[in-house]
Amino acid sequence: MMTRSVAIYLFDEVEVLDFAAPYEVFTTAARVLRRSEPQVPVPFEVFTVGAARGLVRARAGLQVLAERAFDEVAHADVLLIPGGVVERQLQHAALIEWIATRARSAEVTASVCTGAFLLARAGLLDGRSATTHWEDLDDLRARFPRVRVEGGRRWIDHGDVITSAGITAGLDMSLHLVARLGGRALAEATARQLEVDWRDTP
Repeated sequence: MMTRSVAIYLFDEVEVLDFAAPYEVFTTAARVLRRSEPQVPVPFEVFTVGAARGLVRARAGLQVLAERAFDEVAHADVLLIPGGVVERQLQHAALIEWIATRARSAEVTASVCTGAFLLARAGLLDGRSATTHWEDLDDLRARFPRVRVEGGRRWIDHGDVITSAGITAGLDMSLHLVARLGGRALAEATARQLEVDWRDTP
């Protein structure tokens, strides 16, 4: 098994569980596999990315550290864009270009909740079905008419691009990604370690 890099983008007013749940899933998967098979490489190496290195203030005031600036990250195997209050991010041209460019070399680019708006702005969802938080479905349709927006889905997997619905749906999607990239047994062991009742169908 190869080690895949997982870059999680952070920004002011990011939804806490949108980034924290995937972070926990991927790091727990690495810990679970290392414990059971110490001779194999860790499956995931996770790091956080921001517009600049340093503290980011998430929703409700939680401060978290962006370990790298996005212009320092030339490649990630898995690029994860969480949601939250994304209006300022949608106007950040350099960020949108970075997402579009990194997605071309990533194995998977994934969004949680309103992170789908950033993928749409980067052109990654044109002509594709996608989902987001139920409160934001109509807004996504209105802003990005080339995206086929679907409600009632936990996630939608196109292989290279995945969108998920709101907040805890990102946890289920992340376990789905662990299953895809590291095997079903690892995903089930990770869910068990997290004491999560994994909803493994989209």
